[in-house]
Amino acid sequence: MAMIFAVVDDMFFAAKIRGTAEQLGIPVKIVKGSEKIAGDECAPQLIIVDLQAGRFDPFTVAAKVKADARLREAKLLGFFSHVEGELARRARASGFDFVMPRSVFAKRLPDILRGELDAEKTKDASG
Repeated sequence: MAMIFAVVDDMFFAAKIRGTAEQLGIPVKIVKGSEKIAGDECAPQLIIVDLQAGRFDPFTVAAKVKADARLREAKLLGFFSHVEGELARRARASGFDFVMPRSVFAKRLPDILRGELDAEKTKDASG
């Protein structure tokens, strides 16, 4: 089974991700920065990043993931407040594979954790 990392500092979203993952029987590690991902023995299939985190820079996380040979195959998904269109543009330019508003992320979380990420659906969702 594939490992998923969630780089979030919002306790509400961390709990939502963890709870949904437990219900689905999918292993998820909630971490507070890219150092914890790089230091882990498991290479993740998906890395979820809160683009509006206050405790870390999501663009530094993306750069470190893309620069690490063991991590660069992982899909990067960033979520953001729907009013932050510029943040979504920056995320796409920084190498995020999927970018979506928080509301879409929350609604599609079970599918996302199961690995059912479709480029067309997320393209439509991200504006």
